[in-house]
Amino acid sequence: MRQGRAEFPVRPADDEPQVTALAWVQMSGPSSSLLKALHIAPPLGSPQPLYSVGGISLLYGVQHAPLVYLALRAGLMALPRDGVEAARLAGASSLRVFRDIILPLSLPGIIAGAAISFVSCTGNFGIPAILGIPASIYTLPTLIFTKFSAFTSRTFGDVALFSAIIAIISVVGLAIQDRALRGRDYRVLGLSGATVAFELGGWKFLLQPLLWLCLFFMLAAPFFALLAGALVPAYGVPLTFKTMSASAFYEILFRQAVTRTAFVNSLSLASGTALCLLVVTVLSAYALARRQDLLSRIVSSLIEIPYSLPGIVMAVSFILVFAAPLPILHVTLYGTIWIILIAYFSSFFAVSLKPVVSAFHQLDSALEEAARLSGAGFFRRLVDIIVPLIAPAAGASVILVFLIACNELTISALLWSAGTQTLGVAIYNLDDSGSSDLASALSVLVVLMVVGMMLLLELLAKRLPKGVVPWRN
Repeated sequence: MRQGRAEFPVRPADDEPQVTALAWVQMSGPSSSLLKALHIAPPLGSPQPLYSVGGISLLYGVQHAPLVYLALRAGLMALPRDGVEAARLAGASSLRVFRDIILPLSLPGIIAGAAISFVSCTGNFGIPAILGIPASIYTLPTLIFTKFSAFTSRTFGDVALFSAIIAIISVVGLAIQDRALRGRDYRVLGLSGATVAFELGGWKFLLQPLLWLCLFFMLAAPFFALLAGALVPAYGVPLTFKTMSASAFYEILFRQAVTRTAFVNSLSLASGTALCLLVVTVLSAYALARRQDLLSRIVSSLIEIPYSLPGIVMAVSFILVFAAPLPILHVTLYGTIWIILIAYFSSFFAVSLKPVVSAFHQLDSALEEAARLSGAGFFRRLVDIIVPLIAPAAGASVILVFLIACNELTISALLWSAGTQTLGVAIYNLDDSGSSDLASALSVLVVLMVVGMMLLLELLAKRLPKGVVPWRN
């Protein structure tokens, strides 16, 4: 028996939405350095098409397409070959097989991906901030940001109301997802060893080039546009051998104190969050895996809540809680880097916990039980048995949290102050101030750092429990 739905984290972190928006701005419009170099740029004076509701919607789709893909792919990978082969042997056409078998069994993944994307778009800040604010197009997250920028006596009340609306929309979206999936809990009886595979036949000569073209315009072209924007002295200058210069990278790395501070802050926050959460999650995962009672299920659900809420809601919550000095201690966390660190702890706890819990569920408790009967204490068992066995999953947990935290913008956009800028905030501020070449250079460095960390995670993938690395089988 196999169930046709898979679990995914409710709210994926908005990894680099500001980088996505900046890259597409550099790739389109009359001032694109890359399009000018290729002599295909629109005439000067033409509007930038992305500064519109349609442009924001387009980049929402580009940003969150991988979420729908991963959710749908998980369902398709679980489809057994038996039902499809039985239908084919009965004389059903490929279209009939798709309509009557594949599509119904894929609907849970489609619904889950759509719901995840909807919730993530609700709290997305980077894309509407870069594309919407210049065109006076506001979403709830950017409206909250502008309210804080023009602080008045009503600001706290207004942002609390807007945050509550975002939270309600997110909860309603997830409730609709749950209700839709409740009636589509398909289960397939039969052999589960082999998954179904389809031959495209002659269609592959049409579909494969189309797929590669889509991937090129979603991944490669924006990066090349970003790189071109970083190599020219100013936005709108065509990229040629005469105008090409690495001065923006030199400025970012060696002359701009703000960007150096942002690098230090982001790397420190990401490393501190990942390593500190690792210690907590190993102990928490051990307790949750060993206890199979109501309390453990309640605790697991509570851990999911902060990650399920949009980042903008979490940021406002921490502002409201820590705006005043802490009682007894009389210490103010607001305006310091510590409030960002605590917010990261809360938001990414579930990300850190999932791989470690998966590893604990795969462990045979007989080894630990034998050690306990031999007189080994808990910490001795932890060091000699548990930690070595869950080390790959623990390493993946650290890398996943680091990847998300080092590029985070939505939370830190509201919590940062002078000296506590993160990379996401620095990119947004540079672009907002008109230094698009510096913003592009910093974005290129961030992308290269993320790709390096993903390659490291890929090297660990063979030793990790199934499902820890989302893009692998």
